[in-house]
Amino acid sequence: MSTKRSGGSSKNLRDSQPKFLGVKRGDGQIVKNGEVIVRQRGTKIEAGKNVKVGNDHTLYAVRGGTVSFKNKRKTRFDGSTVTKKVVDVVIS
Repeated sequence: MSTKRSGGSSKNLRDSQPKFLGVKRGDGQIVKNGEVIVRQRGTKIEAGKNVKVGNDHTLYAVRGGTVSFKNKRKTRFDGSTVTKKVVDVVIS
């Protein structure tokens, strides 16, 4: 018999911090200047009028107004078309 007990090992005690990604302001909601509209990894949703892209691909409003989401067909360099979601801020 050993005089010491063996130390148990558990492998599932680590977890990453939540990143809180997603759409923060929906279609038709009113936003102010500088307010975050979408937090995302990569440009799944593209910036339209009065919307800028941050360093981490976050979309934010440049001017105050109403959020508007729409689908836009874009043509790639090889001639194929792809549908992308675009967010605009409409000034009212």
